[in-house]
Amino acid sequence: MSISLRELIIGRPLATSQAHHERISKVKALAVFASDALSSTAYATEEILLVLVLGGSVALSTSIPIAIAISVLLVVVGISYYQTIHAYPKGGGSYIVTKENLGALPSLVAGAALLVDYVLTVAVSIAAGVAALFSWVPLLLPYRVPLAVALVALMTIVNLRGMRESANVFAVPTYVFIVSIFTLLAAGLYQYLTGMMDGSSTTAAVVEVIGVEELGLFFFLRAFSAGCTALTGVEAISDGIPAFRKPESENAGKTLIAMILILGVMFIGITLLANRIHAVPEHGETILSQIARAVFGEGPLYGFVQLATALILVLAANTAFADFPRLASLIARDSYLPRQLSHVGDRLVFSNGIILLGIMASLLLVIFEGDTHRLVPLYAIGVFLCFTLSQLGMVQHWRKLRPPGWQRDALINGLGAATTCVVLAVILLTRFTHGGWIVVVLIPLIMGIFISVHNHYRSVAAQLSLDTFGAPPRIRRHRVVVPIAGMHRGVLRALHYAQSLSDDVTAVYVETDPNETAQVRERWTRWGDGVRLLVLHSEYRSIIEPLIEYLDQLNSARQANDVITVVMPQFLASRWWHTILHNQTALLIRLALLLRRGMVVTDVPYQLKD
Repeated sequence: MSISLRELIIGRPLATSQAHHERISKVKALAVFASDALSSTAYATEEILLVLVLGGSVALSTSIPIAIAISVLLVVVGISYYQTIHAYPKGGGSYIVTKENLGALPSLVAGAALLVDYVLTVAVSIAAGVAALFSWVPLLLPYRVPLAVALVALMTIVNLRGMRESANVFAVPTYVFIVSIFTLLAAGLYQYLTGMMDGSSTTAAVVEVIGVEELGLFFFLRAFSAGCTALTGVEAISDGIPAFRKPESENAGKTLIAMILILGVMFIGITLLANRIHAVPEHGETILSQIARAVFGEGPLYGFVQLATALILVLAANTAFADFPRLASLIARDSYLPRQLSHVGDRLVFSNGIILLGIMASLLLVIFEGDTHRLVPLYAIGVFLCFTLSQLGMVQHWRKLRPPGWQRDALINGLGAATTCVVLAVILLTRFTHGGWIVVVLIPLIMGIFISVHNHYRSVAAQLSLDTFGAPPRIRRHRVVVPIAGMHRGVLRALHYAQSLSDDVTAVYVETDPNETAQVRERWTRWGDGVRLLVLHSEYRSIIEPLIEYLDQLNSARQANDVITVVMPQFLASRWWHTILHNQTALLIRLALLLRRGMVVTDVPYQLKD
């Protein structure tokens, strides 16, 4: 039943030989890996204006040069990652580049920052998508948290179905969003040039906030750092190179260029229109909604833009669902995360990583009540930290290999590293007290988890290694204990198995009712086959405690090369729901004995018929 349900939800298992069929084209890759970056245009301008509005109408007019500065930064980062893609054709994310060129510790910083960023990507994207929905349908506002969590669950299920299938689902909404935004920009530009666009409706709101904050360098740096959320997701393509069809790096590079061009045009265009209509952040309506309303009115085109925006914002989380499991698998293979995260699931995706991401993002949405503006300040710190480490790693990469023209390549990556490092410092300075400190604390904590997991795996490897292991000690005495709860066919099978292991066999019965004990002794005389029967009295009717106490006494008295085997008789019901009709004493005993040295626990099952 569980297998059938799983196949219904995520589909039939795929063979390993089908892996190459799961690779995706450039068109679908843009939908999978660029949806996060492209969707940021729906809220990046709003984040800038949320800061500038505190300075009034004079400050709001600076949104355009700030957007241009951020777009220049986008080009610099894009060029740097284009080089990374071709230098690392099997995948050139920050973790890999940093590990190979700067060492283990910096790579753990990059890995921790990226994992945090991907969780935030899902939370911010879903929260922003829900915000776009209740801008259109205000009645949804009270239900934003359960709606957001439900959307995360839906995204998790779709991604568990495989990379190609998720790309098929998400490609259309991504391109619908691109078409809707370019239609909005074209219509807005036409109205702007013909003088049809009127932004007087929001002027009063601007006047009300004049003089709240002084217009200084720190103020505009805050606005710049807020708008840098437009760069989130730029690295995703370099992380996901193995998902592209051959030639992987060539296709990934072209997809990156397309993403940078589309993202830059949309971001500057939305900022220009927001400036033209004097858009001001309002509770219950996004900036993009205000622009669409000003350009299209309340008609169907406005609804089309809002629906397309909500879809892309929700589906932008797919970028994280594509990259988080892949990154977690790389870190797990290096023994810094549980190795279960490196296992490929039935549908040729890292299922455990996908599920983990869904759970963590849902928790984040609940904690921050699905509020985009409370989540965004946490967002860009990890992104620019990874940008900086990756570009520094590439500089070292070119210095080590020294191919033709390496000085030019190193200069480009060095410029990228310097630029993103300065932006990182600005973001830390301006966002630290607005929630950024959470990420600053979280990254070292995650690194501590990495190191703890790695130390555990090293300890296990050392203890299991045969390199320093001599001849194993011979077993001097093998004592077998068979706990019984009565006499039945399952007990007889367990007794016969125990006798095949050793001549030193003892059956143990815990007495809770003297009348039942008499029946057991009577049947034992007939069916016990000469095996010793030890009856333990339980004053408080506990089955487990007297048995464990007896076994602990045996264990403490055993010699170094003695072995105690506990043979557990257990009958298995034919149907899963029959199991709940029986107590699980055998399971509890097994769990209690699991960590005791010198003991072996063996189950002897007896299958029941229908």
